[in-house]
Amino acid sequence: MTSMQVDQHDNASGKAAAADGEGYQRGLGARQIQMIAIGGAIGTGLFLGAGKAISKAGPSLILAYAIAGLVIFFIMRALGELLMYRPVSGSFSEYAREFVGPFAGFVTGWTYWLFWVVTGITEVTAAATYMTYWWDIPQWVSALVFTIVLYGANLISVKLFGELEFWFSMVKVTAIIGMILICAGILTLGFSDAGDTASVTHLWADGGFFPKGIGGTVMTLQIVMFAFLAVELVGVTAGESKDPEKTLPKAINTVPWRIAVFYVGALIMILSVVPWTHFQPGVSPFVAAFEQMGLGVGAAIVNFVVLTAALSSCNSGMYSTGRMLRDLALNGQGPALFTRLTKSGTPLIGTTFSAGLMLVGVWINYQWPGDAFEKVVSFATISGMWAWIMILVSQIRYRARADRGELPQSSFKAPGAPYTSWFALLFILGVIVMMGVDEEARVSLYCAPLWALILGVSYLVLKARNPENASFKR
Repeated sequence: MTSMQVDQHDNASGKAAAADGEGYQRGLGARQIQMIAIGGAIGTGLFLGAGKAISKAGPSLILAYAIAGLVIFFIMRALGELLMYRPVSGSFSEYAREFVGPFAGFVTGWTYWLFWVVTGITEVTAAATYMTYWWDIPQWVSALVFTIVLYGANLISVKLFGELEFWFSMVKVTAIIGMILICAGILTLGFSDAGDTASVTHLWADGGFFPKGIGGTVMTLQIVMFAFLAVELVGVTAGESKDPEKTLPKAINTVPWRIAVFYVGALIMILSVVPWTHFQPGVSPFVAAFEQMGLGVGAAIVNFVVLTAALSSCNSGMYSTGRMLRDLALNGQGPALFTRLTKSGTPLIGTTFSAGLMLVGVWINYQWPGDAFEKVVSFATISGMWAWIMILVSQIRYRARADRGELPQSSFKAPGAPYTSWFALLFILGVIVMMGVDEEARVSLYCAPLWALILGVSYLVLKARNPENASFKR
């Protein structure tokens, strides 16, 4: 590729990015981007889901989180390389569209949108359930209030969204650091009811480090990967970051220590204070630890933190769904009305449409709170991982073209790529296979063929009506 060709590509890329981001306001600063990145890696999967994983794997869950965390880092560095090549708001579908094909971009955009709609439905419903801990009010009332408040905040400005996410994430971070410090104090000073029995020997004394065998540890990887879903959200903010060339790489490079502290570190401390045999599925390990310590206030604290985590996830869903729908519409792969923005630069129709579906989901949950709803919700796992797959495949193809001189090199190359990207891709495919083997997790795959059929038919209709929208245009 000649220097003139590279310059032409850069100019075209700049125009494409500008067109994509036209009307958006770069209102997300470094402080907000950092906390969005941190908050994306901390959710109910840790505060609630870890209890089930501990009961299945024991202390070896620490190793599972460490290995999965390394894979997440590979994914985020692959995303970072793409973001610095071309920072756009609809990053996942844009890269899939360019490096895999128009259909891949179509599928990725709509699937990621569905992921956040379904996640928003579950999280706002969960938040309403947590409210009953303090007040005896109908669940639908809380769900309605939360949805309206978060919807309004997302329409006002991207800066307000960033501020909400900043403080939501701050609560989660403070809770985990507080738990780590309390556990460290118990281990060193011996205070509280758990002081006499707390010891790091709990990590290997109760049946060994692998009490359920290595197979049990491997089967928890699907639960572990679910806990990391939404870590890629920082990529959606690319088009609205004040200084993406500086803030995004910095946020992505903090992934290792975030996982080391908030997952590995927290579990090491909790399992040193409380033997793993005391944890049960469906019970927050944080609540169990507080009870073992004799700190009754712990349940109320954890309930507040989990409420915050649920609202954070719903807030992120409101934000990302509107952007993803607008990206699809700008590329002719979604209704044109989704391109409309408010005066403050937020996607009005797309956000409103998504929020409306989230309200429908609350009603569905009220009418059918049993297994049927849970089966639909479980689809969030596989749809979220599809975005990771497309990030990795896109980065592998981009790196190949850049190395051949066909595209400009990214200023933020993924270390070890493409080998690390191939490893992460194979790891994710392995997790999907395990989901098919595990009877409890298999339900996550049931809806995938139906959704694929819907998207396939929709794309054929789109291609027949507007052939030009079925090709990638720079």
